[in-house]
Amino acid sequence: MTLSHLVEGLARRGHELAVFRPRQAREQKRLARSAAHAAQETTANTTPISAEARPAFAEHLFRGFPIPGYPLLRLGLPAAHTLKKMWSHQRPDLVHVATEGPLGYSAVVAARSLRIPVTSSFHTNFHQYSADYGFPFLAHGALRYLRHFHNRTRATLSPTDALNLELERQGFRNLRLLSRGVNTRVFSPAHRSEALRAQLGLKPDDLLVIHVSRLAPEKNYPLLFEAFRAVQAVLPSAQLVVVSDGPLRKKLTRQHPYVQFTGFLGRAYLAEHYASADLFLYPSLSETFGNVVTEAMASGLPVVGFDYAATARFIRKGVNGWSVPFNDRDAFICASVALAQDRGALRACLGAAARATAETISWEFVIAKLEADFRELSVSSSS
Repeated sequence: MTLSHLVEGLARRGHELAVFRPRQAREQKRLARSAAHAAQETTANTTPISAEARPAFAEHLFRGFPIPGYPLLRLGLPAAHTLKKMWSHQRPDLVHVATEGPLGYSAVVAARSLRIPVTSSFHTNFHQYSADYGFPFLAHGALRYLRHFHNRTRATLSPTDALNLELERQGFRNLRLLSRGVNTRVFSPAHRSEALRAQLGLKPDDLLVIHVSRLAPEKNYPLLFEAFRAVQAVLPSAQLVVVSDGPLRKKLTRQHPYVQFTGFLGRAYLAEHYASADLFLYPSLSETFGNVVTEAMASGLPVVGFDYAATARFIRKGVNGWSVPFNDRDAFICASVALAQDRGALRACLGAAARATAETISWEFVIAKLEADFRELSVSSSS
């Protein structure tokens, strides 16, 4: 979603862009049903974006393979030769690499070999996820790879100053800030729906708790459900809705039959779910930013989260949300129960203040700064 906002925003400013990415599983299935597409699978395919958006850029889709432990997403295979051929024919002013997989690494190699300026983004703490997926011994090697990858680019953009300081301590160089914005037209309290709440089984005064995130091991789901059980102990009619999908969905659905799991939702329906809720709980400990925090704020929801990443940057405790010390399990549960029991007065004040804060977080400002950084880096002398 972040990449979509950045690309579309730059396109609206008149820049010519192309996105190179792996074909995802749903697209792979469609491809398998089309003999015409299958015949082109040996090379990159240029596919126009869907007619519903139509910004001025094309997508080049490459072969990929499922991420181990996360088959819903695919990593792109190396394609340095193809990229060099394409960029020799139509040379870009700058290549920006958003992910550190094989396709991304081959893009760095191809760009450097052609002496095209190349930059990168640090979006995900892959090295921290190793333990969550049962491979704690890979953490050191993953960090070394990420440092090597990003230090081969002219600049690495990360979403918070705190993360930049941490990466600098880990030996990353040439770090810059690329913050996040939020679309306050899409995410808004105006989308609250009593019909949706009734559909979810709530009475008018019942509490609806919502959580939106990938259903993956690194998201700290045991604490989410522990906090909600504490809420239910004092408010038996409260309900929890978990939005999105991921490798843990089947397991969590079996373990927590009292929770409603929606799967992935389109943006409009997602916005309606946010706005129809009363409280947003976000126990994740592994975010580089956490876009869902600002989406919830824009939707007029009080957020309970740990004091780092987007929560640390935008939430003031007791003013527009409730932040608790990092990894303080008891504080998270206590804050969740306290806001749940509030009967609306404090939650309403926090939610209104959260919305006001979100209205100051403009994607246009973020994109303007990125544009300025790209202009500077595309003409800098070192590679």
